[in-house]
Amino acid sequence: MKQRSPIAVLLLPFITFGIYSWYWAVKTKGEMNALGEKIPTAWIWLIPIVGTIWWYWEYSKGVEHVTKEKISGILAFIVMWLLGPIGQAIIQNAFNKVAEVVPPNPVPESPTVPTQE
Repeated sequence: MKQRSPIAVLLLPFITFGIYSWYWAVKTKGEMNALGEKIPTAWIWLIPIVGTIWWYWEYSKGVEHVTKEKISGILAFIVMWLLGPIGQAIIQNAFNKVAEVVPPNPVPESPTVPTQE
């Protein structure tokens, strides 16, 4: 998971009129899917009410798995629905803790080839 500032996750939705909240959810969904989750496409949001609720429920189950149950899926769902950007900042803080424990794969250095002069 990519580390992001929880303060930025909290404040940017207000500056961008909510667009950053969608962006954050889609980007973190992709990161969780890269870790083995199966969160569906965010295009499901286009289905009024039911599609959005179901998508956030699936997303919340992914949060529970990725954070190794430090945040339960039910809690993640509730804070995202009731607190909006505040809930996203709380979840991002949990993602940051996961990222500290599991650093990204280092890029191996290419071997140097000796040159003859």
